[in-house]
Formats: sequence, structure tokens, C-alpha cells
Amino acid sequence: MRHKLAVLASLALAACASPAAPVAAGDSQTSEGRFLVDVHCAECHAIGRNGRSKHPDAPALRTLSQNYPISALEESLAEGIVVGHPDMPEFRFRPEDVAAIISYLENIQDR
Repeated sequence: MRHKLAVLASLALAACASPAAPVAAGDSQTSEGRFLVDVHCAECHAIGRNGRSKHPDAPALRTLSQNYPISALEESLAEGIVVGHPDMPEFRFRPEDVAAIISYLENIQDR
């Protein structure tokens, strides 16, 4: 029970910490994706529908679809992203986390 409360508290704090895309009510997968992106990507990348990336070589995540389909990131997220800006660490996500991140990224793209 404490773990669930800690996760809920973390999600609530993450939602308040930085501006991001509005998420449809009840869309828990997109909300989880928002949380994961905030934890793993926000230190360098702009993660919402506006704002600038903190790292000069890190693209705003809302612009990723200008270069390739967001779904093309699934394999890289699962097996480890090894491209990106030179300082970017390698991340590997579980399949359910990949789905959540993809859902969030699709939600924030500049179209």
C-alpha cells in the first residue's frame, strides 16, 4: 500500500513540476508515459507542448515526429537508445513503459 501511495504522490508531483501536454481524463497509459518522460528525459529535453530543452543538443520531444514516426522509437526504447546528443545516457524500458512513452509522445507532437 505504501508503494502505491508513493507512486501516486510521485505522479502528482511530476504533473505539477513542469508544463506538459494536457492528458485526457482517464488515460492512465499516457499519464504514465508523461511520468516516465519527466523522470528520464526532462533533465535535458523539453517534454511538453512548449518550452525549450535544457541541453542545447537535445531536441524538444514534441518535435520528434518531424524526423520519423513516433512508433519507430519503440524498438530503441526497448533495446536501448544509443543515438541522440553526445551526453545522452542509454535507457532501456519494459514493454509496458515503451507503450506508455509512445502514447505520451504521440499526444504532444507538433502537427
